[in-house]
Parts: sequence; C-alpha cells; structure tokens
Amino acid sequence: MSDDRSPRRYESLLRTAQADETRTRIAQAARQAFVARGWAGTTVRDVAAAAGVSVPTVYAVYGNKKGLATALMDAADLAADPAQVAADLGAADGDHARQLEISVAFDRRLYERSGDLLRALREAPEPELAELAREGARRGDHARLTAFTSWPAGTLREGLDPQRAVDRYAAVCTLEAWTDLTAHRGWTPDEVERWWAGVVVHELLDDPGTAGPT
Repeated sequence: MSDDRSPRRYESLLRTAQADETRTRIAQAARQAFVARGWAGTTVRDVAAAAGVSVPTVYAVYGNKKGLATALMDAADLAADPAQVAADLGAADGDHARQLEISVAFDRRLYERSGDLLRALREAPEPELAELAREGARRGDHARLTAFTSWPAGTLREGLDPQRAVDRYAAVCTLEAWTDLTAHRGWTPDEVERWWAGVVVHELLDDPGTAGPT
C-alpha cells in the first residue's frame, strides 16, 4: 500500500511557510505605513496594497485595523531576528555571561532596526498603541525573568533575586539610552553593545570571570 503522508506533510510545511511569509509582508507594510503616515493615516487597504495581498487577507491574518497594531510589534520583533536569539541562547546553555551578551545584542538590533517604530508607538496619542509598546517591554522582561529564574543558585550576585536582576537589566538597556548615545553623543552601535554587555554582566553575575560552562 502506498504511503502519501510524506507529500501531504511537505504540502503542510509549504502552506505554513507561505502563511508566515504573508504575515511578515503584512507586518512590514504596516510598519512602513505607520512610521510614514501615523496611525490615523494608516488604512487596511493601503497596507494590503503595499504587502501585495488582498484586503480580506489582511483581515484574515490580523482581524481589523486594530489588529494591525499587533503587526507593528511583529515587525519590530522580526527585524531583531528572535529565531536566531533562541538558537544562540541554546548554544550558550550554561554560559551565563554569553547569554547576557546575546540578550544585549538582540536589544541592539531591536533599537537599531526598529527604534523609529518603537518611539512612534510610545508617542502615539492612541492609548492602545502606547499600551502595545509597554506590552512589548513586558514580554522582554518576562523572557529574562524566566531565564534568570532557571539559572543555578549562586549565578546572580549575592543578594540579587531574579526580579531585581531583570530590573537592573531594564534600567541599562533602554531605547532612551540607545537614542542618546547613538544620535546625540556619537557612539557607534558596536560601542553601545559592548558597554551594555559589560555593565549587565558585571552588575548581574556573581563571578563574571567564571560564568562559562563547567
């Protein structure tokens, strides 16, 4: 008896890849429209045209114009390559200093590639957009809290619990600091990333010099 499960499986993978590509195109088009024209000037029809899809496709993926707000954060996250971060963090399992450096590198990419979008969201008069920006920050905090909580006892500085470690990290790697250093003080992105990494490793780890795998 023939087994047609493999062709069906590859067809399913192809459909998933196509759906992901469509979602990415819509997210990128929504980002471009929002940054260029603001929220009031961003229409579902314009986003659909820029993404090369139909208006019903946009509605199917994101629901409505309000759903496009989610597309804006999707665009920011995609630009920073979260899949690569996950792979790098897995490869650095046990090397806590390296994991902090990977997290800082993600923030650098996020601000470098999507800082204009994040600032526009925070400054938007629409409450749902400002809340969306705050939700993005909360997701980052939650991811770091999960990581810090999983680390063995004695990894963090003495007296520093995971939540306070998240707070210290968040106080250093901010969009405001990134903007000030790169736009007003002449720092290069590489300089900011190196400095941030050095600060968070020193501030969070009990013994940064021996933070690698045992």
